Amino acid sequence: MDRLSPNRRSWLMSRIRGKDTTPELIVRRLLHRLGYRYRLHHPRMPGKPDLVLKSRRKIVFIHGCFWHRHAGCRKATSPKSNQSFWQEKFEKNVARDEIARLTLEAQGWDVLVVWQCETKDLEILERSLITFLEAPVRDRKERQDRVS
Repeated sequence: MDRLSPNRRSWLMSRIRGKDTTPELIVRRLLHRLGYRYRLHHPRMPGKPDLVLKSRRKIVFIHGCFWHRHAGCRKATSPKSNQSFWQEKFEKNVARDEIARLTLEAQGWDVLVVWQCETKDLEILERSLITFLEAPVRDRKERQDRVS
């Protein structure tokens, strides 16, 4: 049973943003401070990636643990009410994420997913971003081997 009225729940859900979320702003500020430049939410790319570093052929998605179902994360809980709706929604989100990632990798992009919970420790986040961005782009053969 939902503790909120349908109108209150609707209002609350309408406040959830898809862009400029706190985890996204943390990653953007960190990358900018490190000297990396990027394009935001490229509309013509699969999945509308949060950050596109075109010159490096790198893509960064910043996913909320709840909405994108971060495995093993305490934030990836499931609501108790309307469970079939939520299960279907979560499955579609995960499938859409996977299709976008595979499509981008097939087009020659390297893709990194940063989870909301990973934005809490900035030192670890910084190291993983630098490692990802400074690594050479994998060739298509290596990418196909990984997908298979």
